[in-house]
Amino acid sequence: MSTKRTTLAIANQKGGVAKTTSVASIGAALAELGHSVLLVDLDPQACLTFSLGIDPEDLELSVHHVLTKGLDPTEVIIATEDGVDLLPATIELARAEADLLTRTGREQVLRGVVEDLEEKGTHYDWILLDCPPSLGVLTVAALTAADGVLIPLQCETLSHRGVGQLLDTVHDVRRFTNRGLEVWGVLPTLYDGRTTHSRTVLETISETYELDVVEPPIPKTIKFAEAPAAGRSILATSRTSKGAQAYRAVAANLVTRAGRG
Repeated sequence: MSTKRTTLAIANQKGGVAKTTSVASIGAALAELGHSVLLVDLDPQACLTFSLGIDPEDLELSVHHVLTKGLDPTEVIIATEDGVDLLPATIELARAEADLLTRTGREQVLRGVVEDLEEKGTHYDWILLDCPPSLGVLTVAALTAADGVLIPLQCETLSHRGVGQLLDTVHDVRRFTNRGLEVWGVLPTLYDGRTTHSRTVLETISETYELDVVEPPIPKTIKFAEAPAAGRSILATSRTSKGAQAYRAVAANLVTRAGRG
């Protein structure tokens, strides 16, 4: 569809902000729009892998082997029913942090993988990186490989306390390993538009951090909890729900942001 590749890190070191749901749903929505999409699960808990219908315990090979053993990513990538490809994670990835810590150029390890794919003729329009809920080696490697970072944020008072730390990390990555990294903005999740509280938090966040808000906010809905159990994204399990429609609109806005609509 396009010769241009956009690599987007989805990061927030606070858990429970619908980060993995956002990666799976945006990926599926981009695929619906006709883009080729690779999702990379960088969380040792392997929630993204599980939510796309793959049991991490059944996997011999994972992103861990690609990052620490130099395995060709095409040997590990799995096609999923949602129309996106996945570089899956297993609990072994917890060791990768320690393995990579002693390595020179560890920040560049994921960027190398992304560039290798392209050089060997495997092109994706979009690569979405599901960062672990920490600001460790894997998150820094993801930010170093990315063109942009999207910050999912639960619309509750305390949920944005970590944003400042994440932005500090982004600032460091810009200085040392990836000058071109851009913050694409915050994606409001678990949003209850009926409450003034949700709306106020949203306004405060964009003002406090001078960040764009990626629209529309993702509504709070039980449908999201049902999707991973089915091993599909909400776009497959509940096609017409408000949540699915919101992610389709977000994906369309990201395509525009990436400069190809």
